[in-house]
Amino acid sequence: MSTNSNAVISPSDTINVALVGNPNTGKSTLFGALVGVRQRVGNYPGVTVEKKTGLFSHDGNRFELTDLPGLYSLAPHGRDEMVAVDLLLGRYKSESPVDIVVCIVDASNIERNLYLVSQVMELGLPILVVVNMLDVAKDHGMAIDVAKLSERLAVPVVVTQANRGQGVEKIKDELVSLSKEPFRTPTNPFPQPFQREVRNLQKVLAGHLDSHVGDADNLPPRWLVERLLLDVRGYLTTSLLIDEGGRIKTELKAARKRLAEIGCSVPGIETDVRYGWARSALEGALELPNQYKLTVSDRLDSVLTNRFWGTIVFVLVMVTVFQAVFTWAVPVMALVDGWVEFLGKAVEAGMQEGPLRSLVVDGLLGGVGGVMIFLPQILILFFFIALLEDCGYMARAAFLMDRIMVRVGLSGKSFIPMLSSFACAVPGIMAARVIGNERNRLATILVAPLMTCSARLPIYALLIAAFIPPTSYLGGLISLQGLTLMALYFLGIFTAVLVALLLKKSILRGEPTPFMLELPSYKTPSLRTVFYRVFERGWMFLRTAGTMILLVSIIAWAALYYPHNADVVEAPFKSQLSELHRSLDMLPADAPERVEIVRQIARIDRQIASEYQQQSIIGRMGRTIEPIVKPLGWDWRIGCAVLASFPAREVVVATLGVIYNVGDDGTANGTTEEGFNESAWAKRLRGVTWDGTDRPVFNIPVALSLMTFFALCAQCSATLAVIKTETNSWKWPIFTFVYMTGFAYLGALITYQVGMWMGG
Repeated sequence: MSTNSNAVISPSDTINVALVGNPNTGKSTLFGALVGVRQRVGNYPGVTVEKKTGLFSHDGNRFELTDLPGLYSLAPHGRDEMVAVDLLLGRYKSESPVDIVVCIVDASNIERNLYLVSQVMELGLPILVVVNMLDVAKDHGMAIDVAKLSERLAVPVVVTQANRGQGVEKIKDELVSLSKEPFRTPTNPFPQPFQREVRNLQKVLAGHLDSHVGDADNLPPRWLVERLLLDVRGYLTTSLLIDEGGRIKTELKAARKRLAEIGCSVPGIETDVRYGWARSALEGALELPNQYKLTVSDRLDSVLTNRFWGTIVFVLVMVTVFQAVFTWAVPVMALVDGWVEFLGKAVEAGMQEGPLRSLVVDGLLGGVGGVMIFLPQILILFFFIALLEDCGYMARAAFLMDRIMVRVGLSGKSFIPMLSSFACAVPGIMAARVIGNERNRLATILVAPLMTCSARLPIYALLIAAFIPPTSYLGGLISLQGLTLMALYFLGIFTAVLVALLLKKSILRGEPTPFMLELPSYKTPSLRTVFYRVFERGWMFLRTAGTMILLVSIIAWAALYYPHNADVVEAPFKSQLSELHRSLDMLPADAPERVEIVRQIARIDRQIASEYQQQSIIGRMGRTIEPIVKPLGWDWRIGCAVLASFPAREVVVATLGVIYNVGDDGTANGTTEEGFNESAWAKRLRGVTWDGTDRPVFNIPVALSLMTFFALCAQCSATLAVIKTETNSWKWPIFTFVYMTGFAYLGALITYQVGMWMGG
């Protein structure tokens, strides 16, 4: 493109730079190399597309760099591409206008990457082209004359190797020059008939854009009108136009029809024009090998994308990631839990007993601990995701799984978030950001909580050990208890598949989206980039989901604590407790009789706690909902435990222990100095009867009913909070809670009724 007009950047305290480029060009790595730790992560106003900005200074100039979502074109087909257009248009009132655009291109795919460069150059903004991964191009036998390329493009061109930080200072030098020197806007590469239609539409569109940058005649910019004319899918048109009556859309259709009649079919004309321009710009600047050179990436792909060997490698990689999320996180989670417990005891020792202490210990510290305990899993998971993404393997994994996922209406990109949800749905939902198609991303978010997360395991372990016989098969290789646990995992998977199919055929119905995926060249991961990504995800989780979880935890604490009438609840136990404490004070510290007295005091304390729970708001709610849960085989106490476990599923175990007063001798608590006594839990739960009768509450159908409910329910405030954050709406977490609770109730009902019928 040649140039024909001059312009100068307006002086300001901070020079705003936008970083754009195709996916897998090293854009995020270059961003980290330029700004270092001085970066911020958030969302753009009104959308959940991630906004990443950073600051750096050079030669007395201050720059603010914005890393735009990776995109192949400025023709928006999704919200990430629309965000790029909006920012370049200056439609975000809270964002400063872009002064300079840095366009990064992959040297090994430079012709295709220049397609986006040609679109960006028409914006009329100063542009710096950064050619990255020149080493990969050399491996392919390609050579680029950077000086000649810069001359052909009429813009500065810099060569970098972002993962090693090479060329970063040169980029900064060029940005300083661009901010001070005049720049020229390019001429229009489209044929005259197309340009004529654009000029006519400029007049028609005046005043019909919800936000635009007008010229001296108050006309919308030429390049924006071009984009609207080329926007046959209507995404940009719907987002920008104020078109009451549909007059503007009619004008656009008429213009496209006239162009088609003279051989300038839209949008095909853009592909011809831009790739023709790219080939012209590269003529004499790009040297290609006479014969394609087989690279290391090609040899690896012959194995890693093979249906048989690629699947085996993929399974091994996923098993490693899956196990690491569980095993590596355990000691750190225990450490976090220990610190929370230590702080709780310190607060208890320093504060008088009462609602304030209970709020701080059980509500605030309990809520923060509930958030923090997820953090090790999230950090480990995103470490592996960042590592696999940066080295180029994640694209191969998505390619392999697409064949399976497409059958349920999703794509290969949905697999990793769903796999991640087996550890915890929270990072799994956050990982769905890699899915470009909005319907597929939303469907993945809505079914991810059905994967059996680690929070369900304590419930399964307790009830399976207590009620499922330890029958063995095949010489002890397979047990009925193990099969039951596996069936619960498959129940979640089967339900997720069913829900995904229903969603894609109903509320998320849409035109099938082809799964187009670029397989980037393999490269050594940048540890700096991996570290930044892990840090960003962890901090975002704490800052967004954490605040909401804390609020929910406080509300749950209040419902479990009030009304707290000590005079009524504790009066019957005061004399007995006083006598036990006097006996304890009279005994020497090493007297063996102290053990039994301490157990009796602890048992009474739990009886008091149980009375408080029954009198609480949640306890009364449990009584109220008993007619609803009775068809599931539950009494009011199970219903109360289920209600109390809303913030986190694993709470149900502790709640059942308080309500049923489970203990290490069958009547006292099962937590001893040696650890958890499952047989005591089993003995006590099997001995619980319905109020006023000798009929046991728990049996195998009831246990299976309860496990089925927790396999399908949405009782996790962290998950619902993150769904709200990721969808920017309360509609979807409410929808998720309603449909999952409905499935859980129906599943528990069928399980119990069929189980009782089969058992006679």
